[in-house]
Amino acid sequence: MKQADLEMLELSAATGEIDLKYLDESGFCMWSEPSYTYYQRGEQKCQEQTKRRGRRLSIIGLFEPLISFVYGLVIGGVNCKSYIQMMEREAQEAEKLGRMRVIVQDNGPIHKCHEVQKLWSKWKSQGLYIFFLPKYCSEMNPIELEWQHLKQDELSGQMFEDELDLAYAVMDGVTARGERGQYSTERIKFNSLT
Repeated sequence: MKQADLEMLELSAATGEIDLKYLDESGFCMWSEPSYTYYQRGEQKCQEQTKRRGRRLSIIGLFEPLISFVYGLVIGGVNCKSYIQMMEREAQEAEKLGRMRVIVQDNGPIHKCHEVQKLWSKWKSQGLYIFFLPKYCSEMNPIELEWQHLKQDELSGQMFEDELDLAYAVMDGVTARGERGQYSTERIKFNSLT
């Protein structure tokens, strides 16, 4: 049922009736996964680790395939305040353009917390709607492939000295993916979130 509903939304987006974006979060650490490579017989790849593992760098993104990728970075985990800031921005843009905008996302705790639920009716009045995916159906969200390629193609096999170096590598990776996919990329900066 949800798959058929999503296909209808995708058809509406393809015909220009609505804006359809996919939202999700992911994370990175200074020690990335080693890459798989071939070496000459008798040679071995050595990958030096940094002195400390560092803190997690989290990303929240909105992907509109072939059009745009908007994202924000935070040290630690993405919380409901940064999620709300991103969604408020989307609601304001939908209202300004006078177009229905649908955000496809999973049922993560920050997506359904009490503070967020209080904003749902306001967002609907601005033209922003949320489509929740069924549980354990990440394959229905194309942004998951963006995370996978960002980690496997852009960051794989790299070690970073600190969180700032990692953040720059993630930003460069997002930009490179956008250039190859011919869609725009934009990083938003979150307000002070304590």
